[in-house]
Amino acid sequence: MIPVPYNSIVCAAAGGGAREPLFRNPSSSASVYLLQFNCNRRRINTNNRRNNNNNFMDSNNNMRTESYLRHVDSRKLMPNGAGHIPHLKAVILGEALASEEDDLVLPSKEFSDQANVHSPEQYMEMYKRSIEDPDGFWSEIASQFYWKQKWGEKVCDENFDVRDGKIKIEWFKGGITNVCYNCLDRNIEAGLGDKVALYWEGNEPGLDGSLTYSQLLNQVCQVANYLKDIGVKKGDAVIVYLPMINELPITMLACARIGAVHSVVFAGFSAESLAQRITDCKPKAVITCNAVRRGTKPILLKDIVDAAINDSAKDGVSVDVCLVYDNPVALKREDTKWTQGRDIWWQDVIPKYPSTCPVEWVDAEDPLFLLYTSGSTGKPKGVLHTAGGYMVYTATTFKYAFDYKPSDIYWCTADCGWITGHSYVTYGPLLNGATVLVYEGVIYFKTEIYCSLVDAKKFKAIISRRQKLSPGLSVIKAPNYPDAGRCWDIVDKYKVSIFYTAPTLVRSLMRDGEAVRYLYALMFTVYLCAIDLRINAFGFWIRYVTRYSRKSLRVLGSVGEPINPSAWRWFYNVVGDSRCPISDTWWQTETGGFMITPLPGAWAQKPGSATFPFFGIQPVIVDEKGVEIDGECSGYLCIKKSWPGAFRTLYGDHERYETTYFKPFAGYYFSGDGCRRDKDGYHWLTGRVDDVINVSGHRIGTAEVESALVSHPQCAEAAVVGVEHEVKGQGIYAFVTLVDSVPYSEDLRKDLILTVRKQIGAFAAPDKIHWAPGLPKTRSGKIMRRILRKIASRQLDELGDTSTLADPNVVKQLIEFSDS
Repeated sequence: MIPVPYNSIVCAAAGGGAREPLFRNPSSSASVYLLQFNCNRRRINTNNRRNNNNNFMDSNNNMRTESYLRHVDSRKLMPNGAGHIPHLKAVILGEALASEEDDLVLPSKEFSDQANVHSPEQYMEMYKRSIEDPDGFWSEIASQFYWKQKWGEKVCDENFDVRDGKIKIEWFKGGITNVCYNCLDRNIEAGLGDKVALYWEGNEPGLDGSLTYSQLLNQVCQVANYLKDIGVKKGDAVIVYLPMINELPITMLACARIGAVHSVVFAGFSAESLAQRITDCKPKAVITCNAVRRGTKPILLKDIVDAAINDSAKDGVSVDVCLVYDNPVALKREDTKWTQGRDIWWQDVIPKYPSTCPVEWVDAEDPLFLLYTSGSTGKPKGVLHTAGGYMVYTATTFKYAFDYKPSDIYWCTADCGWITGHSYVTYGPLLNGATVLVYEGVIYFKTEIYCSLVDAKKFKAIISRRQKLSPGLSVIKAPNYPDAGRCWDIVDKYKVSIFYTAPTLVRSLMRDGEAVRYLYALMFTVYLCAIDLRINAFGFWIRYVTRYSRKSLRVLGSVGEPINPSAWRWFYNVVGDSRCPISDTWWQTETGGFMITPLPGAWAQKPGSATFPFFGIQPVIVDEKGVEIDGECSGYLCIKKSWPGAFRTLYGDHERYETTYFKPFAGYYFSGDGCRRDKDGYHWLTGRVDDVINVSGHRIGTAEVESALVSHPQCAEAAVVGVEHEVKGQGIYAFVTLVDSVPYSEDLRKDLILTVRKQIGAFAAPDKIHWAPGLPKTRSGKIMRRILRKIASRQLDELGDTSTLADPNVVKQLIEFSDS
């Protein structure tokens, strides 16, 4: 690491005295780049404290602004340290490891020179135009796609304020296009027909395949022709309940080709959840698979679909066609339950259809897909995205946020059952002509370690009572099947250059790496106790990363939740070898694409910060009264003005759409998230607003407390919720998962609380530390905080449906540990 002394930077930037090298290594190109990266501090301070964009400096020389360019103008000042670090330190991409002392990771000159957005100045220019001339900005980008008919005079027609009537968002209305055509036909016509569109890696090593753009189009057309043959027309809904096999994106594209509206349901939701979605959208057909293996475990998807169809029939919604993909690796055809007259095998019909299918041209504002997301009332919300704006926005965000190049091999670990799989597995990449890796396997499973012990009592005292296992048996979590190196084996096999995943995976790998170090100490202790410890199986998780080359990796990405700084650094240092920038993206199912995200190569990154808004996005932070807050602040994250990828309504419930997203703060889209903006304009997501705890008047983001807890070397993961407190209004209740083999103790509990006090303040100290062998998560890694709140509040009879959890037994374990 080459640190940057803060005083030297101020001196150099202010133009005072001799210009000392900003970096101690005189051969480093960073000093020149860093000076180019910032404007002269003295010039800003002496310009009557005001500039052309109505910005000004306050008495403490902090940038304040009254314009949408508040974050752009903040780039004119040298970024300051994040968090509790008192002095600014930095490291250059590819030159050294990022340590806990580093506030900034600067892009190298080599990376910036080849980046799609290569400097802050280029970003400033593009961003400014996207706000001041959105019609011109987005029209130019949209013109890069194929339109059967161009849109009308109005590029955007919106009402973003409930006080002015019904909320309306329209982009490119009157323009006639087709998303499937732009994903496939357009790229084939451009000469990419023989380029690989999809690589597929199966659950079992050795099972793989690939489809070129031409082959993919042929298969999409066959499915599209079948759907038309069974009566599916433009505007009809089709439920898709498939695992991550190529047939999933094929089905999505086939629906888009004929103007049908696909609704992909994650193939892990319960029959009850699936039935709710069937009842709501009334599909013409359900497409599923007889079974799938997740790790070593078979999941009988067809049985779940049968139960869901039966349940929806009781509510008056019948399904006449159920197309079933035969997956013999998971279940034999003859063992699959069958309903004659309704069920039909994919392999028996799809190959018989022609491999060409005419395109159904649709208006830009015609629906493309429905995706159901959880709602606070318990009823899922059908988020509706339309064709034109979504197409333009997802393609553009993919290109710039990942610095996409035609030679890249791209892998996103998300399932197509979530918005990430729609925008950044299927549509965004294919619209750019990218090569995409589709992985059938799971990210998490459990493996067992068996130990033979002479003195089990002594060993149990050393380990911890949380394991609650028979003597000699320990359970740890490991990413990927069949071993912890699967991810990186896949990266090397396909030469993946862009890797986009969730912080959950990163923290899991970190946790297991810490387990290795702890085990060494444990084995020594056990040896002193004269215990015969023989390990028959153990995963050295750090080795499972570093034993693979990973040299093909160029850009890393994070999605799904805020990534805490320590996990960010680990991802950067270990997985990326301190040479790959991280696109830590903030967005939502409702937004369709990235909203706040780094652009690799354009500016310095702060570990854990989503940094700055994407083109066309105007984020504002408001207080409880909806008043915008300038400068360094915390509050509610809202968006001013619409963007092309925004969802248009909640299916069948526009009133709920307005009430949930536009009435809380009139004139804005309310994201439901809390956000902190530091003095340099960097955005730090603090978690859902319903995850913001008000302790004695202090608004504390759960993500902040969680980040402080996991900074403790013996804490693997933490989830924080608020509970009623008779004195403080709300108290802080923390569920804490320790590094494997670390025993629970009262001293550790006190140390964890002290860590939070030191990093945030006494007001944020947890009132309760609840030891957690694991946290309740969906199979995509999302923590189900609703369940944690019920456990913390002792409302155990209101836990609700836990069938969608990756491991429902975790809930029982947490309840057992309630009084520990």
